[in-house]
Amino acid sequence: MEKQKEFMREAIRISRENVESGKGGPFGAVVVKNGEIIASGGNEVTSSNDPTAHAEVVAIRKACTKLGTFQLDGCEIYCSCEPCPMCLGAIYWARPAKIYFANTKKDAADINFDDDFIYEEIAVPNEKRSLPTIQLLRDEAIEVFKKWSDSTLKTEY
Repeated sequence: MEKQKEFMREAIRISRENVESGKGGPFGAVVVKNGEIIASGGNEVTSSNDPTAHAEVVAIRKACTKLGTFQLDGCEIYCSCEPCPMCLGAIYWARPAKIYFANTKKDAADINFDDDFIYEEIAVPNEKRSLPTIQLLRDEAIEVFKKWSDSTLKTEY
């Protein structure tokens, strides 16, 4: 457990550095493989004008680039805060072996990073969501899915 604490302390250090530099929100993440940090990331939303540049996503992108793969098999991710819905989805798609986190989503909500509305919206039918969500041209788009299904060029994931 000491090694895990060391990795978490690095994620927390990155989050602290982000606050002190004004680079982004108070979040940090590291990706570990075989007992070594292979990538890290701090929240870059405001400094990069990218709403998807959360610490976990930044770290996942760097780790996948370093490993030359789109999955983080055998890796662990350490997050200074419990992942938001977007980051949790990205983590699941990356398929690491484990997630560790420090602060909770309630702790984040207490400083105005409240993601509960997104968790709630996911369960709401499209037509009742607060952000209008309208389906268009499924008949045309489904053809692409059929091509994918039949393709011999695809890489499964």
